[in-house]
Amino acid sequence: MSTRSKQIAALRPRYEDELAQGLERFFERPRTTCPWCTSAHLRRRLRTANHAQRKPGDFVLDECRNCGHVFQNPRLSADGLTFYYRDCYDGLGEETMARLAASPLAAKLYRARARALLPFSRPLLWLDVGTGHGHFCAEARRIHPGTEFHGLDQGEGVEIAARKGRIARAYRGSFTGLAGQLDCRYDVVSMHHYLEHTLVPRQELTTAYTTLRPGGLLLIEVPDPQSAAARLFGRWWGPWLQPQHLHLIPLDNLCGELAEQGFTVVATDRQEPHIPTDLTSAAVNMLHSVLPGENLPWLPERPGPLGRGIRTLCLPAAAPALLALFACDILLAPLTRRTRLSNAYRVVARRD
Repeated sequence: MSTRSKQIAALRPRYEDELAQGLERFFERPRTTCPWCTSAHLRRRLRTANHAQRKPGDFVLDECRNCGHVFQNPRLSADGLTFYYRDCYDGLGEETMARLAASPLAAKLYRARARALLPFSRPLLWLDVGTGHGHFCAEARRIHPGTEFHGLDQGEGVEIAARKGRIARAYRGSFTGLAGQLDCRYDVVSMHHYLEHTLVPRQELTTAYTTLRPGGLLLIEVPDPQSAAARLFGRWWGPWLQPQHLHLIPLDNLCGELAEQGFTVVATDRQEPHIPTDLTSAAVNMLHSVLPGENLPWLPERPGPLGRGIRTLCLPAAAPALLALFACDILLAPLTRRTRLSNAYRVVARRD
């Protein structure tokens, strides 16, 4: 039995026990108002599944007709967040996530994010919130060689990042929970595809304000719920990433809130932050939905010989098509970035 098979066998009883208690406890009561503007004018945007891990459950995203905010409704409870995050970024999923974070495409995106600060600052001390294994900081140091990078995250990846020398200091915990240790310390705070994971994004922005020195810069990148690709691909669009993404914030909403909190928005960009994987990720999500399940501790049945045979045949057969789609994503990226198909945006804001 392989090491992974042993891990799965060891985890299965815990998952079986949790699932036997039902999924209802993993969700809060549905909201009747928008968590951003409190409007009661809501509409169903989509219903989807956990494509990445194939953990059971249906997830609904609602959209506010007043301000355009898209949010998970009903939202995951504390138990739900624990259940669905487990073995995604750590545990069984750690190796996959680390491999993606260390890919050439990711490194290119990291360097572009770091260069976005060059017109505004040469920071001495930079905090990357939601840093994962610290790969962004390692690449950003090439662009900002005089900067000391610190990282913050809730998983053990941030401690691995410190051990590997990608960051000079690791903070493990929630950003808002650690706020008192960080007041007025940093020249830059960055949040790359972090804010959409948080329970209360406004509190995260408030913590960023207190963490920055006066004149310090906040760098944010998030998926764009107003992207035309979101409507084109529907429930298969990769950046929906359910159930991890709790809030998807339109650009105007975020800029307005930053101004309310005492920031001055100095730059926005809907082009360069585009991540060229929409065709590929949509195809992978569809493939996961039709193939027999693999041996995972949260799936109710272990795959039989027929299921294993179908997966064994289909995955290699699908690989050339997925590679072709990825090539299309990369080749079309310069055009996509110039249209509303771009799937993410960036904001740079200065603490006044």
